[in-house]
Amino acid sequence: MTDTPTRPATSVDVARLAGVSQATVSYVLNDRPGARVGEETRRRVREAAETLGYVPHASARSLRTGRSGLVLLALSVAPTGRLVAGILDDLEAAFRERGYTLVQYGERRLRGVTAARAWAELRPVAVIAETYRLTEAAVRLLRSSGVRAVVGFGEGPSPLVATSVIDHAEIGSLAAGHLHDRGRRRLAAIVPKEEGLRKMGLGRLRGAERAAEARGLTVERVDLAFDEDEAAAAVAAWRSRDPGERPDGVFAYNDDYAMLLMSALLDAGVAVPGDVALAGCDDLPQARFTRPRLTSVRVESPPPDAGLVAAVDAAIRQERPLNPGEVLSRVQCALIARDSS
Repeated sequence: MTDTPTRPATSVDVARLAGVSQATVSYVLNDRPGARVGEETRRRVREAAETLGYVPHASARSLRTGRSGLVLLALSVAPTGRLVAGILDDLEAAFRERGYTLVQYGERRLRGVTAARAWAELRPVAVIAETYRLTEAAVRLLRSSGVRAVVGFGEGPSPLVATSVIDHAEIGSLAAGHLHDRGRRRLAAIVPKEEGLRKMGLGRLRGAERAAEARGLTVERVDLAFDEDEAAAAVAAWRSRDPGERPDGVFAYNDDYAMLLMSALLDAGVAVPGDVALAGCDDLPQARFTRPRLTSVRVESPPPDAGLVAAVDAAIRQERPLNPGEVLSRVQCALIARDSS
């Protein structure tokens, strides 16, 4: 015996059970401002909706209001770690408080007009995407499809859209400068081989090189996969050199890579920080639990509602435009020195 599918409840059903008009149901369940509906009536409508399992139809609401309430976040190719997951949670909560639903769009490799067409199909009121995935034609298509706010995130301001900025070069510069200040003169920087991390790794390498050059030093680039055997091979290659040619300070891209490299160094009998000082990034909780405790660059995002979310909301409401080149928020970085350096 199989269950017979039932017709989903409609606002007409809710109105009939609550003994009110369909318009009253709409006023109550959509929290329309200015609607004069008594508390007792509101209670009956909500109880009726709960009893019937009524869920508003997003497409119908979009036709009625002219906008969906969806904010589309195009996910990056980079894997979502604990730090990014926390930022996304905060962003989702901030949008929800303002009445929007943050939708994370999982097709990570689309860019340009192809990406814009896929995003526009969902009829979002706002799109947030990496700036390198946006083109002038893509932004134009999004706006012509009814998207009221297009925001980029990247390493610097964009000439196409307003941007939330994370300066990866600053992270590398902080780490390299710290290693130099601790007396290290032969620096190396890890660039992940993973597709989603490589671009950010190159940005952090550029910052490390810039800081080193200002101090009369150079930085050795080390391309490394997140793999125990590769880390061991990199350490073995360093140890095969004369002592004066081995790196004595390494910026390992992030805390995960730093802990991977630390294990390989210690397994090979290389003292940390005696022989090699290490610095990571993200200041994960594990950075304080490893021995030696890991030096790390802490990345702190401003509260999302302080800049980005408030600006997007204002643009959706057409209270003020988002201007190309405008910086809506900027990630702040700080070096947290611990035992590994």
